[in-house]
Amino acid sequence: MSSPYLARITSLSMKETNTLYIGIDISKDTFDASLDAETSVSFSNDPSGYHRLLKMILSHEDSTPHIVCEPTGGYEKNLLSFLWERSISLSLVNASKIRSFARAQGRLAKTDKIDAHIIREFGLAMNPSRTKAPSAKLEELAALMQRRKQLDLMYQQEQQRFAQARAAIIKRSHKQIMKMLQKQLDDIQKLIEKLFDGDDDLRQKKERIEQVKGVGPITSATLLAELPELGTLSRREIAALVGVAPMNRDSGKFRGRRTTQGGRFDARKTLYMSALVASRHNPILKAFYQKLIQKGKAPKLALTAVMRKLIILLNRILKNPNFTLD
Repeated sequence: MSSPYLARITSLSMKETNTLYIGIDISKDTFDASLDAETSVSFSNDPSGYHRLLKMILSHEDSTPHIVCEPTGGYEKNLLSFLWERSISLSLVNASKIRSFARAQGRLAKTDKIDAHIIREFGLAMNPSRTKAPSAKLEELAALMQRRKQLDLMYQQEQQRFAQARAAIIKRSHKQIMKMLQKQLDDIQKLIEKLFDGDDDLRQKKERIEQVKGVGPITSATLLAELPELGTLSRREIAALVGVAPMNRDSGKFRGRRTTQGGRFDARKTLYMSALVASRHNPILKAFYQKLIQKGKAPKLALTAVMRKLIILLNRILKNPNFTLD
């Protein structure tokens, strides 16, 4: 890291300054940055572009920069790492929130420059919370779990093709590919286990949440990778983050059904499967599920309640080192 950059950021944070919200829309090769309603600048999505952006940011001497951007399937990661290393404050905001913000203003047009302006305006209006840099180990775990998911999906697809194949030569081809994919899955699994074995903090977290019946090795690794906030939030915050917090649908005398939506997809999907197992084999959660069914709750609604209870329990286990299941 260049020391003049760090010195500037440090000096800005130590005195009263205005926040300069910068909206960034990122694509594979370029990104657009909006600093005000009139100005939008394009940069290459590489170190040269990152340094140009930083130079432009620091030219605003009386303002503390705060970057706002959306997840873009990984194209944003190098830029975010660059900014985190230089102590630039930033917020990674769910894209659906920003699109809803744009629609609320009747702004349906969509280009990179327009999106950058809308993202900046969202930052100004909503003051989103700061996104902390993940640890190197958690980043590695997230990458390994993402690759494992990709390989598992390819294996399942190949299995389906194998089942539909009739010619012997085609079946042999599918078998060869499945064998290769299984080896890749085994190799990735070994790397995941090695990562946990080499990090006491991660291993202890994994072991603690696996004490809950229904939470296995894949579930624990996925939740730790997808929910680095697990163990640091309130019960309501963690439920909302996963997308299992019930939302009211009331108006006047009307009382609508409580529903859940949003959340981090992979974490929610994994939690669903874990809750399904827990509702059958975990004595406490099984009794909770059956009680809801006896009250007339629909099975899907009861299972969502189990998901919520389970993630709150796991959050509490990691939040309180003295918490036990006994």
